[in-house]
Amino acid sequence: MTEDELVAPDADTPVSLPVTDALDLHAFHPRQIPEVVADYLDEAAGLGFREVRLIHGKGTGFQRERVRQILATHPRVERFTDAPAGRGHWGATLVCLRLD
Repeated sequence: MTEDELVAPDADTPVSLPVTDALDLHAFHPRQIPEVVADYLDEAAGLGFREVRLIHGKGTGFQRERVRQILATHPRVERFTDAPAGRGHWGATLVCLRLD
C-alpha cells in the first residue's frame, strides 16, 4: 500500500455507501445532514424499504430536531417516531416511507 492510498478523501469528495435499512449520521458533517437524509430517503424508498432508522445520537437533541425538520417536509415520509429502546431509543428515529 502506498502513502497516497492511506490519505482520506477530503470532506467534499462524494463517498458511495450501500443503502441499508439504517443510516448512522455520526459519520457526516452537520452541514451535510439535510442533503444526506433527503437522498437516503429517496434511495431507500426506491429500493422498496418500508421502514428505515436514522441514527442521530442523543447529545443535546439538536441533530434529532434537525433530522425531524427534514422528515416533516419530505414527500416520501409517511410518519416518524423515536426508535424503541433496543434500537436506539431517542438517539434514533424510525421512519415509515411511502412507496409510490
